[in-house]
This record gives sequence, C-alpha cells and structure tokens, in this order.
Amino acid sequence: MLIAQISDPHIVEPGCKACDVAPTSERLAQLVTYLNKLDPLPDVALVTGDITHDGTAAQAEQAKHLLDSLKMPYHVVPGNHDDRSTLGKIFLGQTCPSQNAEFLHYVIEDYDIRLIGLDSTNPGAPGGKICQTRAAWLEERLNEASEKPTILFMHHPPVKFGVLETDEDGFEGSDLLGELVERFPNIERVLCGHIHLTAHTQWRGTVVSTAPSAGGMRLALDLTLKKSSGFHLANPEFQLHYRTSNGGLVTHQVEVSENDKLYLF
Repeated sequence: MLIAQISDPHIVEPGCKACDVAPTSERLAQLVTYLNKLDPLPDVALVTGDITHDGTAAQAEQAKHLLDSLKMPYHVVPGNHDDRSTLGKIFLGQTCPSQNAEFLHYVIEDYDIRLIGLDSTNPGAPGGKICQTRAAWLEERLNEASEKPTILFMHHPPVKFGVLETDEDGFEGSDLLGELVERFPNIERVLCGHIHLTAHTQWRGTVVSTAPSAGGMRLALDLTLKKSSGFHLANPEFQLHYRTSNGGLVTHQVEVSENDKLYLF
C-alpha cells in the first residue's frame, strides 16, 4: 500500500499569493501533476490541514478544484487556517465523509491499513485540541478493529518538535490522546502537518510524523525558540508512506522540482 500525504497548501483565491509572496495554487498544481505521474500510483492521498490560508469558501473551492485532478482518492481534515464548517460543506462526500455535526472526523476502511481522520482544530486558536468528546469517539472507533494496522491523520502534532508552532501553539488534550495511543499498539503512525517541515519522533509507542508544505512555504527552522517564525519560498513537497512486503511502514520525503533529470552514479 502506498499513501501520499499532502499538507499545508495554504490555498488563496485564484490569482493571489499567500502572505502576498507564495504562489500556493501553482505549487499545489505542480505537486498534483507530479503525483499523477508516479509509478506505482499512490492508493490514496491524505490532506492534513491548512488547506486554505484564510478559511474562505473561495479558497476552499479553489483547493478542491486543484485536488480533484488527483488520479487517486483523497481525504481531507481541517487545520487552524481552515474554517471547519466551510471545509465540511465544500468537501462533503467521499473526500470528507464525516457523519458528525460537530467535528470533521471519520474512518476509511477501504485499504490494508485503517485510516482515521481526526479534527484537531480549536477555533480561534492556532494550537491543536482533542477534547473528551473527540477522544470518546476515537476510542469507540479503535475498539471496532483493535488488531488492524491503523494510521491516525490530523493537522496538529500532539507532541513538541522544538519549533514555535508546536511548543508555543500547544496541544490541549495531548495526554488524553496519548493514553489512547498507548492502549492500541496497532496505531502505526500519527500523520500531521502544521509545522511545514518533515520531522519524526517516537511518542507513546508509535511514531508521529509531520509533512512539509505542499504550498512551498518551508518553515525557517529555529531551535532556539527565540525568533518569530517565518518561511522560505521552496518547491512543493509531500510524503510517501510505503507499506513494504514484510509489513513495515517506510516514510519518504519527496520534493517536486522542475529539474528531474537523472544522473548515473
């Protein structure tokens, strides 16, 4: 099984740029074209939040227009730059099959790995949150198939990565979520975005992995936590999560570059 993870495209209205400098629509279109040419083609794409930059309906419509060109099924969860209600309406259906009136969370049962999309947003705040209601819903879903390999995907990483976006933004309910993750060792990955960087860490018996920005907005890494965060303009990037024949799950970072010429060693 091959899973593409797309995160943080920060799409704005057609003809505009995020923060007046980042051509995010062009970057996402470039990434989609690249993904569609992969061999093998990913089985599914997971879009882990900050799909829009300002949460508007026009931005969500533009993002859907670009993502609908994917040759594989895709599923979305919201980030702190998204509006939960707007996203749910525009991506209603198989791309966001939530049956919940309050949160955009759901389960995809179509693959060898069970995929559980979580809504980690906390409206009005940049950081993440898993409340008692969301934790109870997740516990019920995990109990339904406690032996099947499972991936959780959401926007906010529930653990600190030494950058302002995780350490200062925070994650309310990380212990609540962590206790569940510890109880279910079949959770092979927690896939997140938010920090616009590829990073991995062990957490509660599993691995939390964050994906870079599909919109080409790469975070300027500052491990001193002293500087206000900024970003570099970069090529769009994504992650591929590959389930090997022996059952391992391997993660690759892929940069989409216009220079894709191959050279022999």
